[in-house]
Amino acid sequence: MMFVKSTKRLTQALLFIALSFISPLYAKPALQYLPVSVQLWSVKDELTKDFDGTLQALASMGFEGVEFAGNFGSYTDNPSKLKQRLAKLGLVASSAHVGFDALAEDKLTSTLLFYKTLGVSTLFIPWDERAWSNNHVPTFVKQLNHVHQVAKRYDMKIGFHNHQKEFNAYAASTFWDYIATNTPNDLPLQLDVGWVNYAGKSAREYVKRYAGRTVSTHIKIRTHQGDGKSPIIGENAYPWKTLIQTMQQHGGTQWLVIEQEEYPNGLTPLESVARSKANLDKILGEQ
Repeated sequence: MMFVKSTKRLTQALLFIALSFISPLYAKPALQYLPVSVQLWSVKDELTKDFDGTLQALASMGFEGVEFAGNFGSYTDNPSKLKQRLAKLGLVASSAHVGFDALAEDKLTSTLLFYKTLGVSTLFIPWDERAWSNNHVPTFVKQLNHVHQVAKRYDMKIGFHNHQKEFNAYAASTFWDYIATNTPNDLPLQLDVGWVNYAGKSAREYVKRYAGRTVSTHIKIRTHQGDGKSPIIGENAYPWKTLIQTMQQHGGTQWLVIEQEEYPNGLTPLESVARSKANLDKILGEQ
């Protein structure tokens, strides 16, 4: 009888050990936390009127970062002081939109040093008409690759941000695909979900197609005229939860960036951003 009990205990112990090795193989991977930033273009007029007060308002909404778009208020010549101001508000500079005009050879070093001092490690080209030009997209890609390689010397990266025209047909695919496949895998792609949807494409598909490169994404609804949709995040049936999970699993995503370009029902830009932020917080709470 004693032998039977001992054998039973041994069997249970071996089973426990076996399961401890096997279960992690089937365990659902934990999804990393994604902080939320805001593209400051969303409140550009408010920034012009009251730069510091607008930053304070955004911090009060619970944002963890801000993405710059060329307006630095009274800190234009003092990125160190601006970084300190952000820190007092509990904010960081998550990234910035910078045009090629500020990345010309005679300005490139000073531009990179400005943003590095501000605490920005990733810059995005926000707009360039060559990116959807049959004749000029190769030249655009060549310049993008060049500035990215220079930025890497400063432990920084320069990537690209889409609008809808990058998803026009080109070379048996789209301009966006051409740009992605002709740039190195460490060049970040900032996917603007609003414009991807506007172009009739799947944001999830592109996150997975270029895995690890969607390091930042613009969380946005861009409406078509008369479609009856709300531009406020979370007020339509868009599957944000599924998309965010895809970014967590495949995108290499480090920041979710709310951008508000439409302000419905008489809401001010700050009020619109606040509603989108509150709704996104609810969605993230369900992850």
